[in-house]
Amino acid sequence: MTIEIKAPTLPESVPDGTIATWYKKVGDAVSRDELLVDIETDKVVIEVVAPADGVLKDILKDVGETIVSNQAIANIQPGSAKQEKESAPESVPAMDAVEQKSAEVVETIVSPAAKKLIEENDLNTDQISGSGKGGRVTKEDVLSTLEATQQTANVPGVSSSATTPGGRIEERVPMSRLRAKVAERLLMATQTTAMLTTFNEVNMKPVMDIRSRYKEEFEKAHDGVRLGFMSFFVRACTEALKRYPAVNASIDGSEIVYHGYQDIGVAVSSPRGLVVPVLRNADNMSLAQLEKEIRAYGVKARDGKLSIDDLDGGTFTISNGGVFGSLLSTPILNPPQTAILGMHKIQERPMAVEGEVKVLPMMYLALSYDHQMIDGKEAVQFLVTVKELLEDPTRLLLEI
Repeated sequence: MTIEIKAPTLPESVPDGTIATWYKKVGDAVSRDELLVDIETDKVVIEVVAPADGVLKDILKDVGETIVSNQAIANIQPGSAKQEKESAPESVPAMDAVEQKSAEVVETIVSPAAKKLIEENDLNTDQISGSGKGGRVTKEDVLSTLEATQQTANVPGVSSSATTPGGRIEERVPMSRLRAKVAERLLMATQTTAMLTTFNEVNMKPVMDIRSRYKEEFEKAHDGVRLGFMSFFVRACTEALKRYPAVNASIDGSEIVYHGYQDIGVAVSSPRGLVVPVLRNADNMSLAQLEKEIRAYGVKARDGKLSIDDLDGGTFTISNGGVFGSLLSTPILNPPQTAILGMHKIQERPMAVEGEVKVLPMMYLALSYDHQMIDGKEAVQFLVTVKELLEDPTRLLLEI
């Protein structure tokens, strides 16, 4: 009796996946809940674990192969690893001294033409099987080895390196599914939307004053959750989205979908690339709840633990390039959403305030939007609303 290992059920938004890494090979003992394989999708990497103790009997899908929901990928022979070891045949006794001497490797004979090719291509003689008399390595043997090496380098999922004529090294690695999907979506956004960006700047001093004044009390009252800037931006955006529902809408074919809720996507950098986990019903969350969720998503992204449900959906996205030092940028839409807000670095600049020059901590804001759906007036008013709410956070409490 064998246990069939199947790929997990994938949502409709993720049609298939790719076998990324097998952590066990055929014949290896496995324990219950031990990691067997990583399946890479367009959004996340899904870990598949062993359902029971036993031995990996078959691998049905190798690295690089595409799988769909609930497809069989391997078989396990149930039983403990100890039992398998006991049933394994005993090792063959070691050879005596005479046999060892007769089994010693004889020095490989290489023809002059073959030797020249080996030196030019930096090959190892031991890796070439000689077809000549007495195992002699011929020119044809070297050419066959070179051809086989080239074919292996062209196999999908296998990286290859080469040296340029100038002696500089180049390496080619296959693009991950996530990186390929990000590239595809960004290209689609630029080709299928009438994307336009409007800019403004916000004085961050009021928010910074609140943080410095209540930082310690906030952390004690909310079990160590720290008060950051992102929660203020999420709250300001949810309030502005209520006033300008077109910015919170999406396009589905020839129809416009107006969402009666605010699911805010927060762009997070992970070792695998940019991911956008979603804060569900962000309009009903407090500052502490927002900060807690954002922090949890950051940890999950770093550890590669984000699930597909964490990334699915979203009606509006906030991207914070300021954490990497970006002063100004043009964010690209995240289809089918029709707008995205870009935050940037806080930098002190001289500003004219009531006829006086004051040095204030300023941040540039950038709102990219689909002009097919959103008029310039709505986009500008939305961004101005976000600015006003941040420069006077009391408005967030009074909802004015």
